[in-house]
Formats: sequence, C-alpha cells, structure tokens
Amino acid sequence: MGAHEKRKAERIEFSHRFEAQMMGIDGTWRRSCVIEDVSKTGARLTVEDSIEGLNLKEFFLLLSTTGLAYRRCELAWVNGEQLGVRFLTQAETKKAGRKSQRDAA
Repeated sequence: MGAHEKRKAERIEFSHRFEAQMMGIDGTWRRSCVIEDVSKTGARLTVEDSIEGLNLKEFFLLLSTTGLAYRRCELAWVNGEQLGVRFLTQAETKKAGRKSQRDAA
C-alpha cells in the first residue's frame, strides 16, 4: 500500500505555487519551501535548499510573510527534495511542552 492509500484526510493540490517557510522551533534555521498539497492533517512540501543537519522532528510551517499564520509540524517522510509533514494539534504541543519541562527539571 502506497502513501496515498494510507492518508486519512483528503488532499487539496494547488494550481499555482504556494510559497512558505519552514522554521525551527527554536528559530535557529529557516528554509524556503513550496506547499504542493495540503489536508486537514498534513501537507507535502518541496524544499528548495538542503535540509541535511536540521532538526526536523518538530518545526513551524510559516504560511504568511509576517509569520502570523503558521502550523506546528512534525516530519512524516522524506523523498529527495519532497517531504511530508503532519500538523500537530494544540493538545499534542501542550503535552510535548509539559514533557520537556519535566525533562529539564
């Protein structure tokens, strides 16, 4: 079964380039990307620069130039210059925040 058959949410493909930015949770890195398709639960991105060495476990997908529209993501898969991301819910990000606070103590 391919990745397309595993999807739970319907994907919407864009007829034009939808440019966005990926940014590290800590703000230490950014990469330009193009959103190829999107669903309620995730997206497929094409990254224009190397992602080697970046912490992609969690990052922000900035949807506006001001950074006011964004989604918190986790990496699902990588295939060359394309990658799949899963959007994290608010409950998942709060749980992760509590966990990292406990680990820091």
